[in-house]
Amino acid sequence: MKVITIKRKSIFKITLIMSFILMLGMFTTSFGMQYYYNVDFSTGLVTATTLNVRSGPGIQYKIIATVNKNEYIRVFAGVGDWYIVQVEGDYVGAVNKSYVKPIYPNSSNSGKTNNNTGNTQISYTMNSDEKEVFNLINQQRINNGLTALKVDEEVQRVARIKAQDMVENNYFSHTSPIYGSPFNMLNSFKISYKTAGENIAGNSSNSGAVNAWMNSSGHKANILNSNFNYTGIGVVSSPKYGKVFVQMFIGK
Repeated sequence: MKVITIKRKSIFKITLIMSFILMLGMFTTSFGMQYYYNVDFSTGLVTATTLNVRSGPGIQYKIIATVNKNEYIRVFAGVGDWYIVQVEGDYVGAVNKSYVKPIYPNSSNSGKTNNNTGNTQISYTMNSDEKEVFNLINQQRINNGLTALKVDEEVQRVARIKAQDMVENNYFSHTSPIYGSPFNMLNSFKISYKTAGENIAGNSSNSGAVNAWMNSSGHKANILNSNFNYTGIGVVSSPKYGKVFVQMFIGK
């Protein structure tokens, strides 16, 4: 009995050593260094019916999650033909870049300057039309005893995407055929808020769009809502209206 016990212990030790060697080999293979490169966007739209998210940049890596068509994913970097991404459920992995459509370019948070209207901040990512609408809206708030809105860069990006979507897909509605309602869209882009709203307009001038909003009770209520403290404004040229305007409001 004693001899048998010693042999079992020896076999057990050998098994442990071999298992460790195998695990080390797997670890080394899975985490081998590869060349990562920066990408010029941070949100992607899934174009495949179902897209596998893998634990590494290649089909040899296991599937850790899946995402469906028209869902949004965070894109951090590229590795060969793969993107390193974050998806719903906070899974971080890799997806084949052939099935991801870039949504918008990155912008630096340092690109801000102070505006003399309420001493609020304007992002340099705003175009001249968007800056003018931003100033006009804040002047209306100040005239009514409210604090000026600040720009939230994520909301700014989403508002621009929504305006572009309205032009490209030729519709005029708060509900996008691709992104859904404004609330669906904000949620899809991982924007947190306590309260939210949206104004849209089609007009040939910036002041005309703001005046139209102020002459509409529902739009005016959004502009003068004290619960909103951040905004994003998208203004995109339109062959039908001259310009399409989207202003998104959130309260944090």
